[in-house]
Amino acid sequence: MPKSIDLTNNLEKYIIEHSENLTQIQKEILDYNLSLGDQKKLQISISQAQFLQTIIKISDIKKVLEIGSFTGFSALSMALSLPEDGSLISLDKNSEISKKAKTFYDKANVNKITQIIKPALDSLKELENSKQKFDLVFIDADKENYVNYYEKSIQLIDKNGLIIIDNVLWHGEVADKSKNDEFTKIIRDFNKHIKEDNRVTKNILPIGDGLTICIKK
Repeated sequence: MPKSIDLTNNLEKYIIEHSENLTQIQKEILDYNLSLGDQKKLQISISQAQFLQTIIKISDIKKVLEIGSFTGFSALSMALSLPEDGSLISLDKNSEISKKAKTFYDKANVNKITQIIKPALDSLKELENSKQKFDLVFIDADKENYVNYYEKSIQLIDKNGLIIIDNVLWHGEVADKSKNDEFTKIIRDFNKHIKEDNRVTKNILPIGDGLTICIKK
């Protein structure tokens, strides 16, 4: 078996520096998030954002649904890669943080993002009832509802549609049998749920805190 590479902070920094450059507004969001202290952990990594942008471009994705937006780094990153007729719906229940995200979208002159500010499960039910379909659903919200979000998302994509879920490696603790706190167990159970779901082809990628890529069969 080929030797794997340990992704140190220095190596990740090198990868980011030699990948596609961030826009000025993306950098401003990152700087703002640094000022939020521990809340910064709610942001996806730069390498994850770059990966999502690549997936959108190579997969001809036009309609994106994001569950959990925080200050808008992930939504803006994805929206910047959408075609002219592309659109993104962002779900988040925090009105203050959503307002801040909107300031970044406006500053970037991106008008492809529609924000829905209410509990995500309510919004997902409404989207399902309206028969909306998406090419990609990105899940990065409260972990307690991951299975619920996933099950709703399955109904919102057609064959070959994508669902991408963040935090599935949970700082590496999912593989550490000595770690049995509530959230580690939730992520383990969620990963098992996906593994046993024959409706999708699935793979976990060690990018950021771990991304699961699901393709609906």
